[in-house]
Amino acid sequence: MMTPENASAAAGEICAARLGLRPLGRLPSPLQPDGETEAYQVKDALNNALSEAGFGNLAGYKIGCTTAVMQAYLGIPSPCRGGIPGRTVAPAGAVLKHADYRRPGVECEIAVRLGDDVPLSGASYDKASVGRFVESCMPAAEIVDDRYTDWRTAGTPLLIADNFFGAGCVLGDPVRAWGALDESAGTMLINGAVAGSGKGADVLGHPFEALAWLANQLAAQGRVLRAGDLVLTGSVVQTNWVAAGDHVVMDLGALGAVEFSFV
Repeated sequence: MMTPENASAAAGEICAARLGLRPLGRLPSPLQPDGETEAYQVKDALNNALSEAGFGNLAGYKIGCTTAVMQAYLGIPSPCRGGIPGRTVAPAGAVLKHADYRRPGVECEIAVRLGDDVPLSGASYDKASVGRFVESCMPAAEIVDDRYTDWRTAGTPLLIADNFFGAGCVLGDPVRAWGALDESAGTMLINGAVAGSGKGADVLGHPFEALAWLANQLAAQGRVLRAGDLVLTGSVVQTNWVAAGDHVVMDLGALGAVEFSFV
């Protein structure tokens, strides 16, 4: 069983590796999380450690593995939750330093911003019942980072504990008349070349189904989504790893586009 002391120690190891840009491998047996419950316990401690290290309070959540393409790529059949530290959120046009990451990658996503708290009393949520709490949607790029000696052998619990590759995001302009999100096409372009495409329906059938999954998963822990929270609903395109000098565009059709670059 993961004790609070071991969870804190595990979080410290993960945080130190991230700050030092050191590859993260499996942790010593008392600290390596075993199963999702222990993984989320360590993740909560990690987000506290990252906040104390200057990453800011959580701006919201990312949901990983919500599409078949990402589940196949990572070999993980179900969604996973991560946190988004506030100071890792960047606006469109951002210029990111490639050297700030070990091996950065990009993902094409539909993001949502909540306008009201999502109360525990409403669980279990579905896409219709959770959708009424959404204030706006945005085209988004999630920035991920392969921080691992080998993510294939690190174990899913450790990946969850480390916010599931999360390293930030770049957000486009908010849209309040978002239309049929399941029909929204998403295209990733790197240096002008198409690197992948998908659509909103690839995200569990509809991006709000991913949002409902998150609301229900948090509710099971007695926690709620809050007004103002940002949620990345999952990539419609397989992760693409980027190099210094790359210019990236995520085109989400009617939702607009967001572009940024690495130097």
